[in-house]
Amino acid sequence: MATLTADRLWQLLPAVYRMRDADHGELRDLVNLFAREFAALEEDQAQLYDDLFIETCADWVAPYIGDLIGYRLLHGGTPGLASPRADVANTIAFRRRKGTATMLEEMARSVTGWPAHAVEFFQLLTTTQYMNHLRPQALATADLRDLQATLRVGSAFESTTHIAEMRRPDPALGRYNIPNIGLFVWRVEPLSLSRVGLVADPGDASGRRFRLDPLGADLRLFRLPVTEASISQLATPVNMPEPLAVRLLALQLEAAVASGAATSDDWGRSIALFDGSGAAIPLASAPGVAVVRSADLREDPAAPGHWAHETDLSADEIGIDAERGRVLLGSHRAAQHAAAPFSATLHLGQARRFGGGEYERTPQGEALALQQVVASGAALQAGLDAVRGGGRLLVADSLTYAQTPLPHVDSVTTPGAPGLTVVFGARNGARPLIAAGGDITLDIGAHGSLVLDGLVISGATLRLAAAADDAPRTLVLRDCTLVPGRSLNPDRSPAHPGAVSLRIEHPFATVQIENSIVGALQCHPDAQVSAVGSVIDAGTRELAAFEGLAAAEAGATLNLVDCSVVGLVHTRALELASNVIFLGATGAATPAGWSAPLRVQRRQQGCVRFSWLPAGAITPRRYRCVSDDGDPALRPQFTSLRYGEPGYAQLLATTPAAIRQGADDEGEIGVMHPLAQPQREANLRIRLEEYLRFGLAAGLIYVT
Repeated sequence: MATLTADRLWQLLPAVYRMRDADHGELRDLVNLFAREFAALEEDQAQLYDDLFIETCADWVAPYIGDLIGYRLLHGGTPGLASPRADVANTIAFRRRKGTATMLEEMARSVTGWPAHAVEFFQLLTTTQYMNHLRPQALATADLRDLQATLRVGSAFESTTHIAEMRRPDPALGRYNIPNIGLFVWRVEPLSLSRVGLVADPGDASGRRFRLDPLGADLRLFRLPVTEASISQLATPVNMPEPLAVRLLALQLEAAVASGAATSDDWGRSIALFDGSGAAIPLASAPGVAVVRSADLREDPAAPGHWAHETDLSADEIGIDAERGRVLLGSHRAAQHAAAPFSATLHLGQARRFGGGEYERTPQGEALALQQVVASGAALQAGLDAVRGGGRLLVADSLTYAQTPLPHVDSVTTPGAPGLTVVFGARNGARPLIAAGGDITLDIGAHGSLVLDGLVISGATLRLAAAADDAPRTLVLRDCTLVPGRSLNPDRSPAHPGAVSLRIEHPFATVQIENSIVGALQCHPDAQVSAVGSVIDAGTRELAAFEGLAAAEAGATLNLVDCSVVGLVHTRALELASNVIFLGATGAATPAGWSAPLRVQRRQQGCVRFSWLPAGAITPRRYRCVSDDGDPALRPQFTSLRYGEPGYAQLLATTPAAIRQGADDEGEIGVMHPLAQPQREANLRIRLEEYLRFGLAAGLIYVT
């Protein structure tokens, strides 16, 4: 805080000068100038003192402090490491604990940003034990009565011993040897869905079977990890964002019920059910009397059309299948739900924060004067009508809105005046689902802009119709999901592969897709479409992901950065494609008129750089692109291409290095490029060279 303020300097002047200056004020203005310069000097002096400490120094100073202690700089492109402040601060502490499992675990977590667990594989070797140093936890034979240990075999937290493997630590080669250290990392992040309604199983006549996913599909649930109490302890399963397993969750719930607890590590934290009044449903109704059970609710092969264990629950019990996101209510609970619907809070897995979600976002349009807020399933249209002259409508919860809203943006009537902007989005921390009953018409007036932010929209094609004038219109999709295939089958496959999510008929429209997931697009050839950090998914490689208003016709001019496109593409011009995967293929299901999986009409215009292209692609000039033309093995391999599965659009580790490290910064090509995963892995290996004890070998093992 400045000490030589203008008021203080003014009071130090003789009173006669202050009185003479009362009429003119020139002296006071001069004093104000001196005070401003003094404040700048004092601020600079305070910053120089702060720069002596890594916790308070400026970002540019951190590498210089690191140089004083021999800190080795990492790749600056890694998220969270643009300034190496935390890494420099940890350097001395890491060196004091060099080579210990807890230090390696903490170092892996701080360098990569992924939750990590270190395993010393010599602890899991079957050996002849020294009688003066017995290890009762390392039995030579597996205890088949220990169900939890049996279920953990091969995982990061296994306790069963193995015979020695002479190879270096590698997920596919070997693990268990004296010098081997395993660093298990979890790349899939648990994202919350709060207070969403249960979705009835369409084939159920009893009113007892439900799914947790608002889209009505099976959904793998994940643990919301608990922060470790101390850096001196190794991580345990409860500290990791693991996918929940039916049997392991059952053991946890049984132990909690036996102890008389109302919650457990996961029940009430990672997943919770609420009755019609909003009260949380406890694990037990009385000591030792369970209400919630973990159950395998897959389809019953002995009774088609039914789930397993339907007859095993009592009237007051609730069955939860965390591997499929299914809920089975006892008859009494089903009656309660029918009278006052239950809701649930859960966590789903996602490799990157994109598409609609409750993750931290920065809603745009803060400068808009008019704001409306909708919650609790209220009508959306009234709020949209209220902001059509400029403003924003925010949905404040994650409920399902079974409505077909029609957003409006009024035209500008004053010549030369700027166009109006309407934002229709979700409040930060909410992920509403707009379950439309038909197509949604986007009525954007001349020079107007419509921003859809943080929404998930199913069951509809968004349509921007042509107008009588030639004034431009702008549509922005930011952190949104237009469900590929419009809706999902119970197994998460698209209900209507190739169905159009967005149709742009106005020739002077500009569409900006940012950090979103959309289905197939049909756009007027004269329009402009750009996408950044997004997925355009037709549901299958053999159907059109991007085309004109007619089948197989050339669509709008494209500009793509850090995207993955699943399906065929036909565009008039491709101004830029950078770090993009075009995953299209012509086949038996391809409609007539398609001669290539990627076809650009104007090949003298634009550039394709650092991208993966399918064989036969017709593009403008290429720069350092990768293709399977001539090498069928040079293709991207994905964990999953079904929207909503934990590894959606994530490249497998078995994908060729030319794709996993083929981007302009040696990162991976495609929508996961912003994660900088190869850089994270390289940074970890740099640190292992410094902190791993001599003779030890470390292997990086991806759990998710």
